[in-house]
Amino acid sequence: MSVRLRFAPSNTGFLHMGNARTALFNYLYTRHHKGTFILRIEDTDLERSKPEYTDAILEAMDWMGMEADEGPFFQTKRTDIYKEKVEELLASGNAYKCFATKEELEERRQKAMESGGDLSAASRIWRDRDDHPEGQPFVVRFKSPLEGDLTIDDMVQGEVTVSATELDDFIILRSDGTPTYNFTVVVDDILMEVTHIVRGDDHLNNAFRQLPVYLALGAKPPRFGHVALVAGLSKRKGSTSVPEYRALGYLREAVNNYLARLGWSHGDQEIFSMEELIEYFDFDHVGKSASQFDIKKFQWVNAEWMKRLEPAVLAERWLPFLAEAGLPAPSVDSPEFARLTEIAEALSGRAKTLVEMTEKGAFFFTDSVEYDEKAASKWLVQKYADAFDELHTRLSALEDWTTENIEAIYRDLVEKYELGLKHFAQPTRVCLTGSTSSPGVFETVALCGRERVLERLAAGVERMKAAE
Repeated sequence: MSVRLRFAPSNTGFLHMGNARTALFNYLYTRHHKGTFILRIEDTDLERSKPEYTDAILEAMDWMGMEADEGPFFQTKRTDIYKEKVEELLASGNAYKCFATKEELEERRQKAMESGGDLSAASRIWRDRDDHPEGQPFVVRFKSPLEGDLTIDDMVQGEVTVSATELDDFIILRSDGTPTYNFTVVVDDILMEVTHIVRGDDHLNNAFRQLPVYLALGAKPPRFGHVALVAGLSKRKGSTSVPEYRALGYLREAVNNYLARLGWSHGDQEIFSMEELIEYFDFDHVGKSASQFDIKKFQWVNAEWMKRLEPAVLAERWLPFLAEAGLPAPSVDSPEFARLTEIAEALSGRAKTLVEMTEKGAFFFTDSVEYDEKAASKWLVQKYADAFDELHTRLSALEDWTTENIEAIYRDLVEKYELGLKHFAQPTRVCLTGSTSSPGVFETVALCGRERVLERLAAGVERMKAAE
């Protein structure tokens, strides 16, 4: 039997990183077993559900590379189906109309609390009554079992058992005619032939409410897998959604890689391509305990992926960040893109995100740089003026502007002036970048371009001559 899994987010916000991990686990398990990945939007919260959130969820999933085989399906378009199933349960005696008011229910719960009685019994006032008052509002409740145990062989949590006495007769249809979550998801999962349900362990209690509904509707319950939640994800601690991390310059490969490793492992391996994740993923190595979101580890994974991407691919991913910063962003098919690719390759090992790479690489594109005064005071000093005057002259005369030829000039001057290479490299970096941090100095000079280098070196020499 082919596996069929679904990801069913509510469109009441952007795709949270915790939900993105749930989606990824569903997707990886489906692809590993060559099954069907279904997307369902649970949009029954009419006040908070918004089309723009739906679009954002779809865009985020597309960016992460999780394409649905079926859907998206929207629950608001399936209301008639749910009502049919409610009538089916009423007809079979597995559900009943409840005419109790909120006040009556609250009074019974209060008395049960005071006496130490069964709180769930308060919901069963109308369970075995047929003296229905005409014209009165009512809800429809599901008849939960009153005795015995319910057991789930969970793919993550193992065997979990709950006594039927812990269940209440929960509402499946509200008095305004709208169905409830614990009912609609069961109906949808049956009709969509879902074989496995993978979700956060905050839904484990719901599973025991839902299990009898499957049986009452004549369906075989799916396999459940309740994954421990991710700790450390909160807006108070920073970004929490996939679009936010995308805007901060994180790569999709790193997002997928890091999220997959939150709770799952494959030996000691840390870096995984999507193809490797699909090949290796299964629930045998998903832990029961919560994982801790670690931004430093996430940054490390992203930095690793920046080094692993092909330079041209990294350069293309970099374009929107350059454009947003007001820096040149040449099209992929333009002659200038080749230089951008070289710059991206030079910076790939020196930045953790594309935003950081933009900040560190801005000097390659700007007309001027602002000196870090501490660095300038240390390196743009008089004792280097003559050597850099000659460096400027030699570079001005250089016909073939290559890294190799530039290095040869530097090596020659290092020997002539009997200075260590850093005494040429660091002042050069300050002149070109404003600081002492850059890729290799010869590569940096080559990529900055003749005109920009000569202009900045000339300014640096003037600063050196004027220094006391």
